[in-house]
Formats: sequence, C-alpha cells, structure tokens
Amino acid sequence: MNTNGTGVESLELIVVVAVGVLAMGWLSRRTGLSEPLLLLGAGCLAGLTPPFAGFALSPEVVLFLFLPALLYWEALTSSVREIRNNVRSIALQATGLVLATAVAVAAVAHALGYNWPIAFVLGAVLAPTDAAAVAVAAVAKAMPRRILTVLRAESLLNDGTALVLLAVTIEVVTDERPFSWSGTALAFVESYVGGIVIGAAIALLLIAVRRRLPAPLLHSALSVATPFLAYLPAELLHVSGVLAVVTCGLVTTRFGPGVIGSDARIQAIAFWEVASYLLNGALFILVGIQLPAAVRALTSVSLAQAAIAACVVSVAVIGTRLLWFYSVPYLVRFLDRRPQQRDRRITAPQRLPLAWAGMRGAISLAAALTVPAVTAEGHVVEQRDAVVFITAVVIVVTLTFLGPTLPTVVRRARFPEDEVKTAELTLARCHMSSAALRALPELAQRFGVPEAATLRMAQDIEDRMAPAPGSTRRRESVRRLELALLQVKRDTLRDLRDTGRIDDIVLRTVQEVLDVEEVRLGRKAHDAAAEASQDDPARS
Repeated sequence: MNTNGTGVESLELIVVVAVGVLAMGWLSRRTGLSEPLLLLGAGCLAGLTPPFAGFALSPEVVLFLFLPALLYWEALTSSVREIRNNVRSIALQATGLVLATAVAVAAVAHALGYNWPIAFVLGAVLAPTDAAAVAVAAVAKAMPRRILTVLRAESLLNDGTALVLLAVTIEVVTDERPFSWSGTALAFVESYVGGIVIGAAIALLLIAVRRRLPAPLLHSALSVATPFLAYLPAELLHVSGVLAVVTCGLVTTRFGPGVIGSDARIQAIAFWEVASYLLNGALFILVGIQLPAAVRALTSVSLAQAAIAACVVSVAVIGTRLLWFYSVPYLVRFLDRRPQQRDRRITAPQRLPLAWAGMRGAISLAAALTVPAVTAEGHVVEQRDAVVFITAVVIVVTLTFLGPTLPTVVRRARFPEDEVKTAELTLARCHMSSAALRALPELAQRFGVPEAATLRMAQDIEDRMAPAPGSTRRRESVRRLELALLQVKRDTLRDLRDTGRIDDIVLRTVQEVLDVEEVRLGRKAHDAAAEASQDDPARS
C-alpha cells in the first residue's frame, strides 16, 4: 500500500479500520476482553499483510483531525465547577507530572546510551497520558465525580504541555542549538496563555453566532466544525491548539445550554458519541498497523537492545507516575493544612486508580513521528527510529498491563458513594418540579387545557417529587405498556407501506414522531432507574 495513498487506497484503509472497530467492539462485548488491546491486535495483524506493509501513520492526521475532535467532546462532557474546585491537582498533574515524566524517561534513555537531546525528545513524547484511553471510560461509573474529573482534565491538558516541550526539544535536535531554560519557560507561558485566550474568544464568538442560527441542523454542523475552528488559528499563531480546543469546549459547556435548543443538542450529542467511539477505535487500529513498520524501520540499534530499552522506559513511565501520586500529594498535604483541604483528602488505596490510569496512546506515537529525520544542516537525526519503536512498545505495555487491571484497582479502592451528586440530583428535581407546579395553573389557562388534564399533570409532578411506595414500579409498568403500543404502531405502519397504501416518505414522517416518543420513554426509564438507585443504595 502506497504511503501517499490514492483515492482507492484511502478507501481501503477507511473500510478496514471501520470493520476492525466494529468487529473488535463486538468481540470485546462478547468475550469481556480489553477493547483497546483487541483493536491494537487487529491493527497489528493488518500491518503484517502486504497491502499495508508500506503504510505510515501521518502525524498531521492525528494531531489536526483526531486530536481536536476528541478533546472537544471530552471538554463538552466535563464539569467546569469540578475542574475549578480541583484546579491545583489538575495543574500539578498536567504540568509537573508531565515534566517529571519527561525528565525521568530522558535520564533512563541517556543511561542506556542515547544522547541528551534525543533522550529528552523521547521523554516529551511519552510524558502525556492518552485522552482517548478507553480503559478509563470503561470504569468511569465506578469512580467518584471528583476523581474522574481530575483524570479527564489531566488527559485534556497534559497534551498541551507535552507538545510544547516536544517542540522545544525538536528545535534543539534539528537546529543543533543549546537548550535554554528561559526560552523554554517563555514558550510555555506564551503557548498556554495564547491557547486559552484564543479558545475563549472563539467560543464566545460562536455562541453569538448560535443565537442567530435558525435551524437545529446548522447548530449541529457548527458543533462539528467548532474544535477545528478553535485549533487552527491557535496553531497558525504557534500557541497551544490543545488548550484552545479545551477552553472552547469548557466555555461552550458553560454558556451553551442558554443558546442551543433541545433538537440541536440531541443531534450533536448523538453525533459526538458515535464519532468519538469511531475515532478512538480507529486510533488504536492505526497504531497497531504502524507497529510492524516500527520494527522494520529499526536500524540504529539491534531489536534486542531496543526491546530492552523499551521495557526499562516502560518501567520508568509507570514508576514515575506511581511515585508522583504517593509523594507530591503528601507534600502538598503537609504544606496546606486548611480544614477544607483536609476534608478533600483521599486514602492511599483510593489514590491508586489515579496513579494506575497512565495509559499512553496514539498521541504519543504521532508525536514521535513528527521528529524530523534530518537536522537543519542536513545531518541525520540519530536514533529517531529507536524513539518511534520505544514509543510503540510503551503504548502496548501500558495498555496491556494497566488497562485490563484498572477495573480491579478501582473496585479495591472501595470509593464511597458520591453523596454530593445524589443530593444535587434530588435538589435539581425538587426545584424544577416546584417551579413547574407554581407555573402550571397559569400556563394551563393560557393554553386552554381542561382542568382534569391539568390535575393529572400536577399529580404526576407531585409523584416525582415525593414518590409513594410502589409508584416507581407502577410508572415503569406504564412505560413498558406505552413502548409495546409504540411497537404495534410501528408494525402497522410498516404493513401499510409494504401493501402500498402509503409510501416511504409518509412512513418516515410518521416514524420520526414515533422515534421522538420512544426517546422520551427512554428518558423516563433513565429517571426511574436514578430514583430507584437513590431509594435503594445497595443497587447503585
């Protein structure tokens, strides 16, 4: 397969990746095996076949297509308040831990015989965790909101730190200039501040645009374009596109509910859920396809030497994260003894999932591939092939070792139930219901609703505020009945179409109404399950 690719070859790749994502997703759900590992394995098998022997993963595709989309969806589904409440922990992990990991990996690589510039390049490449780590998402429901927010925010922001560090180290390698601490610090500040400013400005501009968009479809289309509209100007101005996308997503999360309608929101959420799943899976398959090529391209050192180095570096990556989480938080705890901080402390077993969620992924491989093969003077960058190989092996090791064991680590941490979230859910439902009951008489009169129907609506709202014994079960029975009746309607609709009494356009028009009703009933089931879990903590 030509690395440049023709139209047909690109289509072949898309089909192979799409089929691989679907097949491995199905197999994972049937067998319980780790989905990332299955995807990597499938990609590796594809990479061993002749059509993909010459395939080269384009770092531009990962950094300019996959990364903005994935970061934007993660930011949209994050809690701005929880990020603000945990900003110190997140900042330490997204900057301090990234730098500590880069230094540790560089020191190990240098001890193994790699020169300092290329060793720091390797450190910058392997410093960030993977924002698309499916293994973290798989156990998300078992983690408290605070712990999950810290992990997600770290993976959102540490890419920006690592990519800035990588850019500085690549300049040192390719331009053969001495390293400057002042220059590096200035580059970090410019990149961070510039990315945040651009991201916030783009978000506010697009929110103003959304106020004037007339159709839900246009809102959804703008949602798809938003991450790239934030990423591109930041990259053109040589500041952090990662932080621009994340900031844009967080600002949109804050102000979006006031300007985005329900139809547009349903469309956008459905799109991003499917797109993020496909993009995550595609990245793992593409990394797997690249693994045989990384082995074949290894020429500067022997395969055995590179494998040993990769194993030692893997230990350094995992060990640095473990050491960080069992040293730095305790130092902060010693320095900050405020009562509100003491209330937020977690136990050592509960800290382990944070330390264990250190999987590396496609972003690291894409970063390794951005390292130029020659310097500005035309000299070959020595050991670049080893950097790519070691990076690929570390990705496999962390996904193989950390990913499948993370659910067990989370279970053994025995996190308490998130009582704050439960209380806030109850508060939200009660206040919404009270406001609805107060407004009901006036609205019913305005719209001419009969008194009997108004009373039924009021009774239903009151039942949801303070459910009587057995009311949740009764509502569930009614919901099942309504779903069964919907199915009868669908069967009748299809029979009318099949016998030629109505055409497909009429079928789709009526079917759309039935679909909306089914979505409504599905939400009622979700609410009922939430109420039941609050009433019976043993089920939650």
